[in-house]
Amino acid sequence: MQLAEILTPKRCQSNIDGVSKNRILNKISALISEDILALESDQVFNALMAREHLGSTGLGNGIAIPHCRMPECEKIVGALITLNKPIDFDAVDGKPVDLLFLLIVPEARNDEHVQTLAKLAALFSDDDFCYTLRHTNDSDDLYNIAITY
Repeated sequence: MQLAEILTPKRCQSNIDGVSKNRILNKISALISEDILALESDQVFNALMAREHLGSTGLGNGIAIPHCRMPECEKIVGALITLNKPIDFDAVDGKPVDLLFLLIVPEARNDEHVQTLAKLAALFSDDDFCYTLRHTNDSDDLYNIAITY
């Protein structure tokens, strides 16, 4: 899986105001639904929150990978967001989050869901990659860095 297969420039946003976990997930849900009309913002948000209730997707080191599976989703969809101020995300290390990669996968593609999550976790464990993303102030640059790294 290459990030270019699941990201678009529209779904990469740099220096977003986050305020809270709920607000940022709501904002990202709206971003997804604007780009993919088959996915309604409320449905995306509710699916993400249902997953968060099972356990936080905050990995630690300021990184979160909120994810869910949805029957309305026809292909794997990603969004990459950096926040201008870290927010509490109930991460495993207790540290606030400023770097998020949202992942939505079709309901029936469980194996791909797990494989994609594993690849994302490996990618976001690269300190240089995360540093570069965090210090990028332009959304187009954020997209280009993500797809070429």
